[in-house]
Amino acid sequence: MVRNAIRVLPQAALLAAAVTVYPQAAGAQGVLKCADRAQVIEFLARQYAEKQAAVGMVNQQAVMELYAADSGSWTLVITDVSGRSCVILAGKSWETIIPVGPKA
Repeated sequence: MVRNAIRVLPQAALLAAAVTVYPQAAGAQGVLKCADRAQVIEFLARQYAEKQAAVGMVNQQAVMELYAADSGSWTLVITDVSGRSCVILAGKSWETIIPVGPKA
C-alpha cells in the first residue's frame, strides 16, 4: 500500500498544480500563454525541438501534455475541449527514466 501511495504522489501533486493554475488566471502573478493547440505544438517543436513525452486526462474538460527535448527543455501544456492550449510550466534538465526491475 505504501508503495502505491509513493508511486501516485508525484502524479497527484502535478495534477493538483495543473487544476489549481489552469481554470482561472485572474489574480495569478504569472501570465498563462494560451493559443490554439496546433500553434502551441508547432512553436514548441520549432523553438525548442520539443516532442510529446506524456499525456494524461485532467478531467472531462482538459488534457495535460508534457513536451520534452533531447536538450533537456520541457513544457507542461493543458488543452481544453475547445482546442485552446495554455503553457502552465516549463523548465530545463528533463530526463526520461527507464524503469528497471519488476513492475510494482
